[in-house]
Amino acid sequence: MAKTVYSLEFKVRDYECDLQGIVNNANYQHYYEHTRHEFLMTHGISFSRMHEEGIDFVVARVELAYKYPLRSGESFVSELSLYQEGVKYVFLQKIYRLPDRKLCNVGRFDTVCLDHGRLSRNPDLDAFVLRVNGAE
Repeated sequence: MAKTVYSLEFKVRDYECDLQGIVNNANYQHYYEHTRHEFLMTHGISFSRMHEEGIDFVVARVELAYKYPLRSGESFVSELSLYQEGVKYVFLQKIYRLPDRKLCNVGRFDTVCLDHGRLSRNPDLDAFVLRVNGAE
């Protein structure tokens, strides 16, 4: 199991909830995406710069497991782990309600690199994964 390498705190906003008063299922993907983007930006990785160079870092597969619902006004933390499987960069992400750290959601995001539209490995991202996991 990969270690947590980044966490980001949020607070549920009213408009993110459905008629049942719980966070709409689609919003978990937004929370996770924002966490991934913030994580990469803190390490100097810019999606716009990569895109300008012809490299697109995209989600290829998503798995989500809903464990416990979040409600309006609740605070939570989104945690992220990252490892590599061949050409895939796998983000394992979890959302815990605060302050009790009740597990609310678990996500796995398989991402890949497209170099000018072609699936490829990216030496910079390969090295980054090793570095954030303390293996370099």
